[in-house]
Amino acid sequence: MERRNRGVRHMCTLTLLLVCVCPLCCRASWMWLGVTSAGVPEKLGCANLPLNNRQRDLCRKKLFLLPSIREGARLGISECQNQFRHERWNCSTRDEPPVFGYEFTSGTKETAFIYAVMAAGLVHAVTRSCSQGNMTECGCDSRLRGSGSTEEGWHWGGCSDHIQYGTWFSRKFTDNTVKNMSTTRGGYTLITMNHHNSEVGRQAIHRTMSTHCRCHGVSGSCAVKTCWKTMAAFEHVGTYLKERYEHSVQVSDRSRRKTRRKDQHRLPVDKQQLIFFNKSPNYCLEDRRRGVAGTRGRRCNRTSTGSDGCNLLCCGRGYNTHVVRHVQRCECKFVWCCYVRCRRCESMNDMHTCK
Repeated sequence: MERRNRGVRHMCTLTLLLVCVCPLCCRASWMWLGVTSAGVPEKLGCANLPLNNRQRDLCRKKLFLLPSIREGARLGISECQNQFRHERWNCSTRDEPPVFGYEFTSGTKETAFIYAVMAAGLVHAVTRSCSQGNMTECGCDSRLRGSGSTEEGWHWGGCSDHIQYGTWFSRKFTDNTVKNMSTTRGGYTLITMNHHNSEVGRQAIHRTMSTHCRCHGVSGSCAVKTCWKTMAAFEHVGTYLKERYEHSVQVSDRSRRKTRRKDQHRLPVDKQQLIFFNKSPNYCLEDRRRGVAGTRGRRCNRTSTGSDGCNLLCCGRGYNTHVVRHVQRCECKFVWCCYVRCRRCESMNDMHTCK
């Protein structure tokens, strides 16, 4: 039991997310992210945060990155909820740590997605701050400048996003000294599984980057082009990770080797695959012990056959239909001079919610 408690405390201080495993040792972490209060981090200072010595030293050296850490957390949570808004598990959060509830430590596909999207959010936010010139330690990625294809009439220039710095900081701040290694015989631990999924999130930023070009020439011709690399909008990164979630791979849990199931993955895992230990619950019914909210009262689409359809989302329990009155301005016209005149239009729409 003592070994297990040490492992939980270890994860708490090392895990990226700062969305904690252990409420006692991580009570301040959620506020630290600044999601609830932008002024808290500066008032607390690095010494009062629940960090290990290495992280505390890094925090003191990189205090200017705290706004980017807050923004990264906001990006990750927002995109998680966007990608799962029509699913039985809709990436719900809580006001107290752990903010993701049961899913943060369950070792399921949902745990894998949480770690990946939060790591990606941190890389994206730090990199964007670099490109915008908000920090002195990093800026644009100038390694490619001057090269290109003169025969084809283009060269690298502009301000390429410096994702190497954002990726470096995410690894440095998040991952501990335990190397992310696993063998088919030894299996994974929860820490190494989470590190693997965090790295998938970081690499998602790399793999979704695109090249932008601007033309130069007389009368708008494109005799010469200047090109640079930029990160994709974070919504595209979220979609990429959601696809990885759908094709995630179950692996063996080293702490339960004797009870390992035959269907668990024993071949080497691709570095771009999300991995998990345990099958997900169905999330249909409320389970307060696990922090599962259930789908009762969730809005559904009666005509949809997808995950947002009433049959799937309501888990076969049926749904209630309510008539909702919607009022909006319509048939607006500009009247000289100078105002807009509109009619007040009303409509009655059906809204369906799960029983």
